[in-house]
Amino acid sequence: MVLAGRSEAFEPLVTPYRGPVLALAYRLTRDREVAREVAQEAFFKAFRSLGRFDVSRPFRNWLFQIAANEARDRLREHVRERAALRDAAGGGPAAVDPEAGHDRRELRAGLMSLLEALSPREREVVVLRDLEELDIRETSRVLGCSAVAVRVHLSKARRKLGDLVRRDFPHLEEGR
Repeated sequence: MVLAGRSEAFEPLVTPYRGPVLALAYRLTRDREVAREVAQEAFFKAFRSLGRFDVSRPFRNWLFQIAANEARDRLREHVRERAALRDAAGGGPAAVDPEAGHDRRELRAGLMSLLEALSPREREVVVLRDLEELDIRETSRVLGCSAVAVRVHLSKARRKLGDLVRRDFPHLEEGR
């Protein structure tokens, strides 16, 4: 029924994924409002694209791929907007956003602050592999890259995270 485009059949299919998709979007964008928009758009795009869904693949991974792509698009859009504002202001450095500083201080208390130190691709790999617990093959499909690339990015990201934990949280090493 859902593949025939019946919207009422889509609701029970996505209900179990609302929380995980929203969490993925937040981890990738680090902004609650943008994450809600990303999740909403991901579900909308998934419904519109159901006819192209490969039923041999897990639905969760397909939905995560759509959400990750949407988050990536939103982040690119945000970078372009900031560059345009900076250029419009005379090309100088972007003004300091006091709210962004507050958010960074808040995030520093947890994992999100550590994730910010990673490149966008490393962050995506860590979120999908370690937080969403997709395997290497699933992560590579969601991101549209090879399993080797996932392993390389994951290794680099874990090394960076380990260095940051040792530097910023030395008391955690004392218990070893």
